[in-house]
Amino acid sequence: MNSSIDPHFALVVKKDCETCRLIESILPILLGKYAGTLRVYVQDDPEFPGNVDDRIDDTQLAFSYQHDIEVVPTLIRFHDDEEVARIFGWDREQWRQFLKIPDLGESLPVFKPGCGSKTRDPGMEAILSVKYGNTGRNTRKVDIADTEDIMEACYERGWTDGLPVVPPTPVRVASMLAATHRQADEVIGDIPPDYAPCTIEKAAINAVLAGCKPEYFQVVLAAIAGALQEPFCLHGLLCTTYFSSPVIIVNGPAARKIGMNSGINAFGQGNRANATIGRSLQLLVQNVGGGRPGGIDRATLGTPGKYSFCFSEDESDSDWPSLAMDRGYQRNESVVSLFAGSGVQPVMDQQSRTPQSLARSLAASLRTVSHTKVFMQTDALLVLSPEHRRVFRQGGWSKSEVKAAIYEALLTPGAELVRGAQGIAEGALEQFGDKQLNKFREDGLHILTAGGTAGFFSAIIPGWVASGERGSQLVSQLINNN
Repeated sequence: MNSSIDPHFALVVKKDCETCRLIESILPILLGKYAGTLRVYVQDDPEFPGNVDDRIDDTQLAFSYQHDIEVVPTLIRFHDDEEVARIFGWDREQWRQFLKIPDLGESLPVFKPGCGSKTRDPGMEAILSVKYGNTGRNTRKVDIADTEDIMEACYERGWTDGLPVVPPTPVRVASMLAATHRQADEVIGDIPPDYAPCTIEKAAINAVLAGCKPEYFQVVLAAIAGALQEPFCLHGLLCTTYFSSPVIIVNGPAARKIGMNSGINAFGQGNRANATIGRSLQLLVQNVGGGRPGGIDRATLGTPGKYSFCFSEDESDSDWPSLAMDRGYQRNESVVSLFAGSGVQPVMDQQSRTPQSLARSLAASLRTVSHTKVFMQTDALLVLSPEHRRVFRQGGWSKSEVKAAIYEALLTPGAELVRGAQGIAEGALEQFGDKQLNKFREDGLHILTAGGTAGFFSAIIPGWVASGERGSQLVSQLINNN
């Protein structure tokens, strides 16, 4: 805009707006008084307004985006090319004072609200930020030839986990980044095993690859931050020949807001949030950190959880503390917890109707984690079904009482567990033969609830054999809404 004369004005309109069409009749008056200093920008139809000869085509929305137009009509006053004031919609007295035209719009209604700017159309913010914005993005751009199959191109470049991924186009990545106020070039941390720096943008790219919706992104960022906590020992988890991989548990309002599954088939397929949040972390470790099977990942057999293992907890019983509450958080806080888990071990008990029987039954199954003679080496998650939780609740037991009873039932003389006992070479060192041993360390068993309301089936998610202080510990991370 020519700023040789100040003040000068910009009016942004679109034909598909009743208020813009309403004020079309007064535009000759405005242009007559502010000849050469008023520019009319139109967002949709270059032939509108018909009574303005030198209207400016803004159908590409460059001006509207750069000046953050939210409503049309918007009238902006500039001085020295700096905006000093703006009004929007139609308010007769406001327009008269703004333009210093006392009798402006006498035949028009006193007031009429404006319409949404084209820049606020669904998906448009991401498109325009890629086209015109200063996003702070610095990840390299990979050009795909028109003759290439974009899905196959992702495979050929090693971006997948063996399943198809969503191509991370600039617009999709921009949409993901729009879900957080954090800067695209902010470094979250260094991702093992290569310890490559991971920016918010790289996290967004892998969230897109995994199939996440933007509303999942804050949970993804919390999961990444949790995985990078030193007690989780992500590097060691990647290198082990054992089965384990990150298991993500989400508590609080965020899980419900994005529709995570804590009920029927909670560990299974069918829920986009569960599947893609867990997959995002796995893809990030692979694509940023270099943790690839056959490379640093030397797992003997691995686990399907290396694709994704993520679910939310059933918190429907307000008197039963959640996993996050066990970790010191409040029920109204949204929290991600990560556990180095090796798969799902079923526990079927359809007969126990007393807390005492069910606790002993669960303990009998927990004894087999890793091996019946391997004690104090592996942590575990005990995921109670709502039916089993109900048995404890109707018996008047608290979660802490359940855990205490299980620990008591697991207490075993070391003489039965040492190497060679029972004719089995595997087992504890001889020095533990005269001690009473428990299966888990004090903070080694974590109890939570998930699953459908029908079925007396619970589950054990065994941990890594290097659990605890020597290896990986369960960690938790508050989900940041910013």
